[in-house]
Amino acid sequence: MSNEIAATDLAQLNPPSVPGHATEAPKGNLGAIVNQHVDRACRAIHMPDEITAILAHPKNEIIVHFPVRMDDGSFRMFTGCRVQHNNILGPYKGGIRFHQDVTLDEVRGLASAMTWKSALHDIPFGGGKGGVQFDPTKHSLAEIERITRRFTHALAGSIGPEYDIPAPDVGTNAQVMNWLMDTYMNIVGALDKNAMRRVVTGKSIPCGGSLGREAATGQGVVHCLVEWARDRRFDLTGKTVAIQGFGNVGSFTAKILSKLGVSTVATGDYKGYIYNPEGLNPHKLAEHVKRTGSVVDYKHGRPITRDEFFAIECDILVPAALELEIGEKEAHAIKAKVIAEGANGPTYPEADAILNDRGITVIPDILANSGGVTVSYYEWLQNKRSERWEEEEVLGRLERAMKRTYAHVRDFAYERKLDFRTAAYAIGLERIQKAYADRGIWP
Repeated sequence: MSNEIAATDLAQLNPPSVPGHATEAPKGNLGAIVNQHVDRACRAIHMPDEITAILAHPKNEIIVHFPVRMDDGSFRMFTGCRVQHNNILGPYKGGIRFHQDVTLDEVRGLASAMTWKSALHDIPFGGGKGGVQFDPTKHSLAEIERITRRFTHALAGSIGPEYDIPAPDVGTNAQVMNWLMDTYMNIVGALDKNAMRRVVTGKSIPCGGSLGREAATGQGVVHCLVEWARDRRFDLTGKTVAIQGFGNVGSFTAKILSKLGVSTVATGDYKGYIYNPEGLNPHKLAEHVKRTGSVVDYKHGRPITRDEFFAIECDILVPAALELEIGEKEAHAIKAKVIAEGANGPTYPEADAILNDRGITVIPDILANSGGVTVSYYEWLQNKRSERWEEEEVLGRLERAMKRTYAHVRDFAYERKLDFRTAAYAIGLERIQKAYADRGIWP
């Protein structure tokens, strides 16, 4: 085919959900929803108006358009973005998402959530997020590599190991991070190349990744559930969990919970849902998903609908798919005693209120799924110090961090008579407020 940019490819730059357009994503405006959570927490701690106004907007929004050669020789234009929300506590930090429904509103919300997540854990990072709008399942590995490297080149002046540090997210993995790192390292000066290794986290072990990173987010979810159960003298042995999404977070959560005697009875993804009251083997199911790309057609689970999934009789629910999956209908149907948000922003505010009224505890995303950013910080430190920590040390540090933060959120919520989500945001906001108070607002 010709090496010209095809008109059909150009047309794909402007669907309703393209970054930069005013229309909201079909599920709602995630950025506005996160701001609702922040506003509620600001009122709870009487945040000064000027700080509230600053935090309502990201510092920087970068949108890039770039051509990439496809395997057939043609060229296609891609649109990507990087939102840098706040860096008062440290470098911007957050994932890179490859997904066909990436929007600027979505990335704004996710970047904002990273600010509060880092602040909640007292990690010296800020919040950022990025993405490229395309479906990686419809591209070869070679095309994904070229998209990654071209996107990295377009962003190179706006990221850096002490300024903005990307990581994996939906549609990306260690391999993508390796390509991102390699591209960036080959752009900077020769003498600085190895120092640039920490420009990204979530890399493979040979490329400077951290032991324990792959399971970190799922492990963090489980630490929160263990602490919740301990507070309530709720024996996890023999209990059941339903997990929406069986990618990295969902599969590791299921595997780790199985060691505690918790059985995964239902799960699902964008293709469908399955159920087995006797329990699904998380290891065999993960192998099936790796082989086929979905939980659908797993022979040891019967198909169910999405509505049936959310109405399943279970003790624990872990939404670990995409954002804004639990609305009012789902909130009324859920029968679990506790929800641990493995995904970013899976719950609408209206659903939060319903779940709270029903006495169902929601362990919010900025607490429950923060194991990933915590171990990313450990990876960044190891790269910075040219060290390699043993997995036991990484996981031990993670356990102490998650338990300490959970206890802080629990106690803050109890003392201020707040729900867990508002308490978690309020703790992060207080730390950011103190930084602004000490530093002042320039000039």
